Parts: sequence; structure tokens; C-alpha cells
Amino acid sequence: MNRIARFEKVSLQQFTADAKKSFPDLTDDECKDIYEKIKLPVRATAGSAGYDLFIPLTVTLQPNETVTIPTGIKAFIENGWFLMCCPRSGLGFKYRLRLNNTVGIIDSDYYYADNEGHIQIKLTNETNEGKTITMEQGSAFSQGIFIPFGITEDDCADNVRTGGFGSTSK
Repeated sequence: MNRIARFEKVSLQQFTADAKKSFPDLTDDECKDIYEKIKLPVRATAGSAGYDLFIPLTVTLQPNETVTIPTGIKAFIENGWFLMCCPRSGLGFKYRLRLNNTVGIIDSDYYYADNEGHIQIKLTNETNEGKTITMEQGSAFSQGIFIPFGITEDDCADNVRTGGFGSTSK
């Protein structure tokens, strides 16, 4: 196995700013309490490809409801690799829980973005059976898999990332 990455927490200030965008009723003290309980992603078994990401606070999603989850996590990733984020397969299978961008791609240079590389996951409960889903604080809700990638022989990309979503196409 290649050891090519490490997970870290973003700063409390970054987590608080992003958490309040999704959950505006949270107080600074509540954000601090949530932040202190954030768990870094782990693999459940030696054979697991995916690292479980844990939801930092309890969230209930009604049918067709969407929420952005600030994970409080960032990933240092060596060049030549990326982190692919997907919903946990059980949640997708039981509830049709979906990432709004279907698959999240975390590039190695996202770690250096203006938002500290904060991984946020936007989810929608796309149930067609009227199911409400509750994800309890600290439970695994998403998974990330590190994947190598190649580039074309004539590649000449030399731009430097500064922002997050959509910043690399500007």
C-alpha cells in the first residue's frame, strides 16, 4: 500500500464559519463543542478501500431535502493522487442518499485553498419511498478513496489553486 495522504482538522475558525453557513442557528459555543468531537476518517477493516468520514453533528433529512455538511476535515494528498468522496453504500442503498455532485473530487492542491481545504459534503435525500433519514453525530456518512491519476504527454498546467468549488476553471 502507498502511504500518500493524511487527514487533519481545519481550524476551529474555519469550521465555525462554514458550519454557520449550513446551520445558521449554531452558536460559537455549540460549534466549539461539535469541533472538539470531530473524528478523523479511518478505514473500518484492513481490506477497506474507503476511509469513513464521520458526520460532526446529528442531521435529519426529509425526503428531497438537501444539506451541506462541514466535516471539519482536510486532507494532505501527495501530487499524483486525489480523494474521491462518495456516500456510504448502505445509506445510498437504503435511503437513496446522494452527493449533489454525484462524486466529490478532492485534488491534492485543495489542501492549500483559501478555506484551508475544508471538505464539505452536500447531500440530498432522494428517497422515492418517503423515507426520512437521521444521521447521528459521529456516525459514518460518507467515504473517501485515494486514487492515483495520470496526465497527458503534452500537459502544461501550471496554475495555482486559491479557492474551492469551481476555482480551477477560472
